[in-house]
Amino acid sequence: MEAIIYLLRFAFDALLMILIMRVWLQWVKADFYNPLSQFIVKVSNPIVVPVRRVIPGLGGADLATILIAYTVATLKFFTLAALSGESLGLLAFYIGLLVLLKQAGFLLFMIMIIMAVMSWVVQGYNPTLAIFHQLTEPFLNPIRRIMPNLGGLDLSMIVAFLIMNVINILLSGSLPYWGAL
Repeated sequence: MEAIIYLLRFAFDALLMILIMRVWLQWVKADFYNPLSQFIVKVSNPIVVPVRRVIPGLGGADLATILIAYTVATLKFFTLAALSGESLGLLAFYIGLLVLLKQAGFLLFMIMIIMAVMSWVVQGYNPTLAIFHQLTEPFLNPIRRIMPNLGGLDLSMIVAFLIMNVINILLSGSLPYWGAL
């Protein structure tokens, strides 16, 4: 049973990350000719395009993709809870939103870790690093404005990691099931 739960969690998380990345790429108006952007769009199009015919965007927000991501997050928690023998009822819809938020935070964390490692290894232009910079700028720029200039040393990611961990700790103590998501 543990193997099935592991595989289901992996499948739900992978799909959620792709859907979150799609919304995020549209939000930051990322370069859609980038290979990573093209991959995200091509993989998610079979799911998103049919729903987009019914649910249009609103004010530049891709409501269809957001709704699909929320549905996948809710199904993830509902399915895993059902396999564990728990019955949550309407609470699953609230926790689906929490799953979506936690997955988005985890994705931001992983992208910043990958950016840090790539900055040590990659020399010159890299299309993946370029798209990651576009994705993290809305989160890191406010920190960079507050932090003093340390002569080329950018500590904004460390501050962002600290802030994200504090938020995670606060939410784990106040919201149900946060640690199990």
